[in-house]
Amino acid sequence: MKKFSLTELIISVVFAELVGAVSALLAGDFHGLYTELIQPPLSPPAWLFPVVWAILYAFMGISSYMIYRSDNYRSKSALTVYLIQLAVNFSWSIIFFRFQLLTLAAVVAVILTVLVGIMICMFLSIRKKAGYLNIPYLLWMIFASYLAIGTMLLN
Repeated sequence: MKKFSLTELIISVVFAELVGAVSALLAGDFHGLYTELIQPPLSPPAWLFPVVWAILYAFMGISSYMIYRSDNYRSKSALTVYLIQLAVNFSWSIIFFRFQLLTLAAVVAVILTVLVGIMICMFLSIRKKAGYLNIPYLLWMIFASYLAIGTMLLN
């Protein structure tokens, strides 16, 4: 394990948070569309999404830092999967809210859920805590996939 670097940890968290913020910015008025669409049962209020995502992005940033700082030879491939899932994550809000492609958004949500599962498995094999930090993300993505599929079917 490499020496702890507060600067690198902060950069990792800020990077993940920026991915979410820029995606939200490019997605446009998510609140307006969210309230216009017929929502499946158990849909949370619109204000909850940014709160949950801010926490999840922070966990992603912390866990990616932990993998980056490890001396494991698999770290590079795990971080590659991390960046791929982050790119897919970035695209989802734009696909759903900006372009209103509900079917594609549902497919992307499922793909993202699978990528998060793969990322967690890879992180767990390198550093257990890094993998565990992303369990809430996986659970949220399972729920988000349900919401995306439900919204697609109802609209």
